Amino acid sequence: MTQAIQKTLRDSAAMRWTALLLLALAMFCSYIFMDILSPIKDLMQETRGWDSTAFGTMQGSEVFLNVFAFFLIFAGIILDKMGVRFTMVLSTVVMLVGALIKWYAVSESFIGGSLDTWFTTHLNYIPLFEELGVSPFYEGMPASAKCAACGFMLFGCGCEMAGITVSRGIVKWFKGREMALAMGSEMALARLGVATVMIFSPYFARLGGVVSVSRSVAFGVVLMCIALIMAIVYFFMDRRLDAQTGEAEEKDDPFKISDIGQILTSSGFWLVALLCVLYYSAIFPFQKYAVNMLQCNLTLTQPEAGTFWAGEEVTIIQYVIMLIVAAAGFASNFQKKDIMKYGLLGLSIASLLAYCYMGFMRQSAESIFAVFPLLAVLITPILGSYVDHKGKAASMLILGSLLLIACHLTFAFVLPAFKGNTVGGVAIAYLTILVLGSSFSLVPASLWPSVPKLVDAKVIGSAYALIFWIQNIGLWLFPLLIGKVLDKTNPGVTDPTQFNYTAPLVMLAVLGVLALVLGLILKVVDKKKGIGLEEPNIKE
Repeated sequence: MTQAIQKTLRDSAAMRWTALLLLALAMFCSYIFMDILSPIKDLMQETRGWDSTAFGTMQGSEVFLNVFAFFLIFAGIILDKMGVRFTMVLSTVVMLVGALIKWYAVSESFIGGSLDTWFTTHLNYIPLFEELGVSPFYEGMPASAKCAACGFMLFGCGCEMAGITVSRGIVKWFKGREMALAMGSEMALARLGVATVMIFSPYFARLGGVVSVSRSVAFGVVLMCIALIMAIVYFFMDRRLDAQTGEAEEKDDPFKISDIGQILTSSGFWLVALLCVLYYSAIFPFQKYAVNMLQCNLTLTQPEAGTFWAGEEVTIIQYVIMLIVAAAGFASNFQKKDIMKYGLLGLSIASLLAYCYMGFMRQSAESIFAVFPLLAVLITPILGSYVDHKGKAASMLILGSLLLIACHLTFAFVLPAFKGNTVGGVAIAYLTILVLGSSFSLVPASLWPSVPKLVDAKVIGSAYALIFWIQNIGLWLFPLLIGKVLDKTNPGVTDPTQFNYTAPLVMLAVLGVLALVLGLILKVVDKKKGIGLEEPNIKE
């Protein structure tokens, strides 16, 4: 009798993990483009005249429309109304268009053209936004930065829409199964994009000994084309699943404004949303300045020209080693035989040490920071599986906040004390970056799988959209604040490798303290109201 029961794609572990891989690869590409200029902040100042304020304003523009035009709210409504597959394709198309605009803005073709003239004389004053101090442009902002900001705004709309869509897609394919593991694994793979961009953005910018920042952005545009292909493949796979289950992508019960009210009346939802904005505001904006922060706090001596460590091929070798670290560490979590499990784990650790050695020999701040997601890739499946089977999601958020505080304070006060000590400084940097990356992995493994416990299934898309909207307020504000604080606390500094980062890092550590307080409150509320955040996702 049981053999007569027709299985769907969702019942096949291979197929649902394939669906996850398609979604994760699309986000992997978007993460690369999101930080495509982060490791070359110094080159943007040297070649395009972007000071820290211009750089921070442009970086913060990514989420401007999501926050002030409420696009993310509309994205959640589109997701609930039109379904996962339509919204996924739409979001990648929007990202690609925004990426193309940003690429043109930093290209040589833009300089001296009609758009260069137009952006120079326009968008210097935006009524109301200027008075409120939230304008995405300002008088004196380089024309290329203004145009890039416009493209980045559009990209940000698509990127955040994709983020909530991927979360909803994982819920669709993994609910009642290994959902926390799936969400953690998706973010672990996507965050490899951070490592990838830290290595390859400077590589393409300096390729052939001629600096061209537009080459780096063009690399990101190509990857966004690949992301669109992944979304289209997922579209057909998801449609086949619905044909098997009889589910409809469009909702029979149309979206109502009262649905948002239902979400907003949940105290648990608000605690998770506020914790999210504080935590992510201390991570994503930091990523945009991290390479420059290392350049300012480490004593790095460029290897002699013509040597192996100064060559372009070492970049490729180091990236291959990085992939071995990630793949072996990730796969070790799924091995049942101890010899395979510990063999892969040993290979991952040995490869990580080799990668760190190469980063030290290259004396490259961007390759040093590229280790950020590697420990997360290793431990995220462990954390996700633990939440699935044991629970303790709220406790993990508290632990993540504690690690976040410790890391930013280390960057602010300990790392500068080692300037002049080449080996000690790099060692401290590596250790702190790895711990920060591991703390980041606690969030997707514990926070995002908790949302379905807080709201009705019909409005999950809108709930994720509201959380992302609140999160985007911080992602808009803090890149801009870091840039302004850097310029204010470093008056007269023109060398982009001589900034003092103490004040911005303390500001980010304070966000971690506030996140810790909210995490403790969330744990109390969960225990009192029985939300179930500390309970496992899989009932055994």
